[in-house]
Amino acid sequence: MAAIDRLAPPRGLGVAEGTLRQLDYWWTVFKRTWRGGVISSFVAPLFYVVGMGVLLGGFVAGDPARLEGATSYLDFVVPGLVAAHAMQIAVGETTYPVMGGIKWHKSYHAQLATPLGVRDVVNAHLGFVAFRVASACAVFLLVLAPFGVFASWWGPILAWFVLLLLGMAFATVVFGVSARMRSEEGFGVIYRLGVIPLMLFSGSFFPIANLGPVLEVVAWFTPLWHGVDLTRMLCLDTVDLPLALVHLAVLAALTGVGWLWAIRGLERRMRS
Repeated sequence: MAAIDRLAPPRGLGVAEGTLRQLDYWWTVFKRTWRGGVISSFVAPLFYVVGMGVLLGGFVAGDPARLEGATSYLDFVVPGLVAAHAMQIAVGETTYPVMGGIKWHKSYHAQLATPLGVRDVVNAHLGFVAFRVASACAVFLLVLAPFGVFASWWGPILAWFVLLLLGMAFATVVFGVSARMRSEEGFGVIYRLGVIPLMLFSGSFFPIANLGPVLEVVAWFTPLWHGVDLTRMLCLDTVDLPLALVHLAVLAALTGVGWLWAIRGLERRMRS
């Protein structure tokens, strides 16, 4: 137990080195779990696109004035779906896996019994989450490119970076919440009162103006709306530069604050 008290990384162990020392572990995790994530990461989102964008979209008039510049409902819903997908992956990888590292298989305890510190453990886990978000969103965007839903070739490329930032904004915050939880029962609350309402009411499926003036203002303060709106701007080539900069600032600030929140949460948990 004395080794677990060594929470701060020793001098000379840099951020990159502390993270890369765990590369073999996370590569092994990926090789053992990737098959289980194929359906949720790649197949299910495509069913959403076909069901919501193609089939249901056939009954929605393609009015750019009502669909934030999109000429069809498919063009409108795809950016929202991929942004919500980035959020779901980030939350999924920072709830039960974090609890497992602390409480069940206790991999964090084993890692902290080495020269690694809490910062290194958090960075490596978040790096794995970034890989999951980046790879899943890249496949999503590539598969949808032939559908003609992107107004330019550069839009989805920039949108991919936004999706990665969006995923990390959620991952860092949820990591900090999970590190402070004593029971996995709280994850149900995160999904029921957090993930699902955000997915439904942050502009993924319909413009937030349809929510009414009060709920529209509430939606402005949700991180998913910032990611959805910025992704949609880039995919449809309707970028409003001042608003885009606000979106980036919000997501970047949330990621930075969430990173500190995650590190401090795991430090306190491992000391208790």
